[in-house]
Amino acid sequence: MKCITILLLSLLLLLSACAPQATPTTALPAEPQTLTVMTHDSFAVSEDVVKAFESANNAKVVFLQSGDAGAMLNKAILTKEAPLADVLFGIDNTFLSRALEADIYEPYASPALQNISDDFKLDSSNRALPVDYGDVCINYDKKYFKDNSLIVPQSLEDLSKPEYANLLVVENPATSSTGLAFLMATIAAYGEDGYLDYWSKLKANGVVIVDGWETAYYTNFSASSGNGPQPMVVSYGTSPAAEVIFADPPVDDAPTASIASLGSCFRQIEFVGILKGTQQRALAKKFVDFMLGQQFQEDMPLQMFVYPVNPNAALPDEFIKYTQAPEDPATIAPEIIAANRDKWIREWTDAVMK
Repeated sequence: MKCITILLLSLLLLLSACAPQATPTTALPAEPQTLTVMTHDSFAVSEDVVKAFESANNAKVVFLQSGDAGAMLNKAILTKEAPLADVLFGIDNTFLSRALEADIYEPYASPALQNISDDFKLDSSNRALPVDYGDVCINYDKKYFKDNSLIVPQSLEDLSKPEYANLLVVENPATSSTGLAFLMATIAAYGEDGYLDYWSKLKANGVVIVDGWETAYYTNFSASSGNGPQPMVVSYGTSPAAEVIFADPPVDDAPTASIASLGSCFRQIEFVGILKGTQQRALAKKFVDFMLGQQFQEDMPLQMFVYPVNPNAALPDEFIKYTQAPEDPATIAPEIIAANRDKWIREWTDAVMK
């Protein structure tokens, strides 16, 4: 009996040794997390830059373009109880206080802020963090002024002189952020008591007013593809660089330049913030850090024609060679803009459009 037991045990051990061994299960990679970023329609970023973030964080970034900055902010405020996105990018200093008063952001003091000048940090609670800046300036057609032996105006006041009659096109501040920025430049220069008198002089001098930047630049401006009747337009200090980069056929020099004299340009700063109610808080923080990091900051100039706020970000050669950056651009505190923006636009409309 003992021999039979030993034989059975030996057989069981043999069968066990021959049986296929179970292999440890390998954990499947987690599905990528989706991060939704609400932006204005002018937002652009290189595909490889986005993929770098996605690969590093096992993420999928979805950009929700939502109109111009004002329309985008309205959408974010109306949906703040059930936010459509995790991150909001593109509110500028003309709308910043409204966004902060609506309490749509949660604070995040990104470590990247230590590299950024305090001049760009307009929210001490770090709900809205600066990402880029640009200057709204008068651009002019260099050929027109040369062919007509006309001196380029050097100040806002010069624009009201008879020799510049009918030569300027601007955007309506009620319908265009560019136009609003130029209105702010005139308020900064002439004050609340004097800016409407200045606009009355521009109106008497034949200033042309259109709804938006695209019409002003591509239809009315003489140096653009539209070959329009006005050799001066409210645009950006970086527009001359864009003229070179997108020229077809290529050109060796910009056909346009900016008037960057004292107080004639208004500085716009764009911000990013994490929206309250996000379910992707950790990933949203990483994306904010990424936007302030060198790779994203160096991509922006040739994507959106803005300047990076990170001083370590190198500028493209075209920016260095062809853009005019004002030494002392006009600014108005965001809280003053918030308190008066609608009133200023109404007053301007009554004085200029009627």
